[in-house]
Amino acid sequence: MGKKKNLPLLEDFEITAVAAEGKSLGRWNDLVVFVPYGAPGDIANVKITRKKHSFCEGVIDKLIKPSELRVEPMCQHFGVCGGCKWQHLPYEYQLRCKQQQVIDALERIAKVPLPEIPPILGSKKTTFYRNKLEFTFSNKCWLTTEQMQSGEEFPNRNAVGFHIPGGFDKVLNIEKCWLQDDISNQIRLFLRDYTQGRGYTFYDIRNNVGFMRMMMVRTASTGELMLVVVFSEDNNDAIDDVMGALKDRFPQITSLMYVINLKVNDSLNDQEFILYSGRDYIEEEMEGLKFRVGPKSFYQTNSEQAYELYKVARNFAQLTGNELVYDLYTGTGTIANFVSRQAREVIGIEYVPEAIEDAKLNSEVNGITNTKFYAGDMKDVLTGEFVAKHGIPDVMIVDPPRAGMHEDVVRVILDAEPQRIVYVSCNPATQARDLAMLDVKYRVDAVQPVDMFPHTHHVENVVLLSRKC
Repeated sequence: MGKKKNLPLLEDFEITAVAAEGKSLGRWNDLVVFVPYGAPGDIANVKITRKKHSFCEGVIDKLIKPSELRVEPMCQHFGVCGGCKWQHLPYEYQLRCKQQQVIDALERIAKVPLPEIPPILGSKKTTFYRNKLEFTFSNKCWLTTEQMQSGEEFPNRNAVGFHIPGGFDKVLNIEKCWLQDDISNQIRLFLRDYTQGRGYTFYDIRNNVGFMRMMMVRTASTGELMLVVVFSEDNNDAIDDVMGALKDRFPQITSLMYVINLKVNDSLNDQEFILYSGRDYIEEEMEGLKFRVGPKSFYQTNSEQAYELYKVARNFAQLTGNELVYDLYTGTGTIANFVSRQAREVIGIEYVPEAIEDAKLNSEVNGITNTKFYAGDMKDVLTGEFVAKHGIPDVMIVDPPRAGMHEDVVRVILDAEPQRIVYVSCNPATQARDLAMLDVKYRVDAVQPVDMFPHTHHVENVVLLSRKC
């Protein structure tokens, strides 16, 4: 075995800036030191945990002088849970950091001429804004440093909560989460206490045993509520007991479902969702349009801010009612259906077949007849032959995953030469890379950052590209 490195403690270390992935940074000699949960202006003793040739990683061992920027985090689990890493920073400062993140990506990676970028659109809600959360049951909860140092015994290690970052088998018991409407907390705590009281075993992630495994809560802007409970044993009597108790205690649940997952992994896309009571979907609403959201459906997790995002995309598209629009990476067709009233026809393409079925259903539910949807890998579906068959689009709206667009897709877009491209991205870095490839035929006419996830470093960005003359 190699000799363990004796890593230093940096005393009176100054944190000078925010960094990627919600971390902060400072400099030690010629090295950048990345520190989680720091704030620019902090003076702290920082314990180095990892040292490389060009950078170090460390943790705050003692905060000597807190930054004037700091505010009190609202969550008791801050710093352990791993989520909402910017709770200690004022929201207005978070927005400035996200704005700069977009500017830096576009300037340093895209390296294309840019218009003036307006201020980021902040979220009206900074707490209880998510519409979907998943929680894991575990028979071995993560003990915090304070708990381990207390000397107290913890014979009951059952937990319902979130995985600790970097640990698939480490689950922190969550008492109150500030991300979703408080009904989510009420359901989780009831389910934790009820199942413990009945003696039902919690899941052992390493050994793949235990009855209670996961739960998913979805809340809609319409007030509708979906709960899915995942069991890892096929025990009909116990399942009926748990589901019956939930139905009685929370009559406001409009979609109550369960899954029996006997696999080692937690993926549910290949599992059967069994309806216990209510409907097998909930409905979101946007400008009078109804969107059915099932247990497998993708829907933007901040409903109110998704509306602001989609309005930006629609405004950038500059639709008059005569345009053929391609909506690439359409998901469940939310954007496609949202802009359909202002377009002649909208064609949506998405990799997941179930999502395309949802998109078609959402068009049908809303009486929309000018949409068409196709399922398949984008680079395989969107070809020159596809464009020749369905028509050259006037506008393309693209909303790819974090990895951005495949080079083959970019080539087809360049060959199709739509008049305008509206690029919605959850990753400004890969968006900037794609803008550099599109620069051969397109100029950036407008940029609008949108904050979907307060207290995190994540940011959405919408760019309007127009064909060069």
